[in-house]
Amino acid sequence: MKTILLPTDFSKNSINAINYAVELYKNESCIFYILNVQKASSFISDDMMVVNASATIYNTIVDAAKKSINNIIVKMKKHYNNDKHQFIAIVDYDNFIDSINQVSSKYNVDLIIMGTKGASGLTKMFFGSNTVKVIQRSNIPVLAIPEACKFDGLEAVGFTTSFKNLYRKEDFKQVKEIISLNNSKVHILHALCEQDFADELDKSIDLLKQIFKYPVFDYLVVKNNNVYETLHEFTLTNNIKLIAMLVDKHTFFERLFNTHTFETIAFNAEMPFLAMKKSED
Repeated sequence: MKTILLPTDFSKNSINAINYAVELYKNESCIFYILNVQKASSFISDDMMVVNASATIYNTIVDAAKKSINNIIVKMKKHYNNDKHQFIAIVDYDNFIDSINQVSSKYNVDLIIMGTKGASGLTKMFFGSNTVKVIQRSNIPVLAIPEACKFDGLEAVGFTTSFKNLYRKEDFKQVKEIISLNNSKVHILHALCEQDFADELDKSIDLLKQIFKYPVFDYLVVKNNNVYETLHEFTLTNNIKLIAMLVDKHTFFERLFNTHTFETIAFNAEMPFLAMKKSED
């Protein structure tokens, strides 16, 4: 049975991600762990005034959060009525990233699905900072769902790659499963930047042909060194509904997530993004 971790802060975008997860895996037997992480600093003075003498602040926070998660579970069960799905509420009182990693390890989580927060003005971010931290620090694949994204099938999935990196078949387990569940067409996308050399681009093509059924290879010429804009235009033109990537220090994940350009990029993600960890050599 598949195990999926769904972090929530009870915001609209986190609830949207939960709905997306339930619909994406509607035909798969799953256990969904819905996790809320609390901090002592989140407990405001007004709340402290109503804590009765026999209760601790900790218990009050945890009980309130668990009640909120259980309300979500009741709504999910009522709306989807799917016997294949089980829901378990978890409330933790910890650092967010540490909690994600501990819960993932304890319950053998296969996939983390979480919502992303947009921003306003000229500082729109591709993902919210918590999502980026989870992608960077978790060994579990992360599927990030933009706040305005609703599940509408996955006609096509794009896998972004730097062909000069060598892959292993086991690295692709998560994206292969999603593609199989949705009978998706696969586009292998390589963003060609100034530093790329033609003789390095074909090292993993044979393996990718073995992993994916009838993949389409697309070479994207990056305009003005703007990977986002190039990728965005391609996905819209080709009706791609999800982008997947193997996270490796040497892939263009670094260009996407660890640069100032990323933090100030002026467009919002419009589709889910699956980040998977590349096996250590």
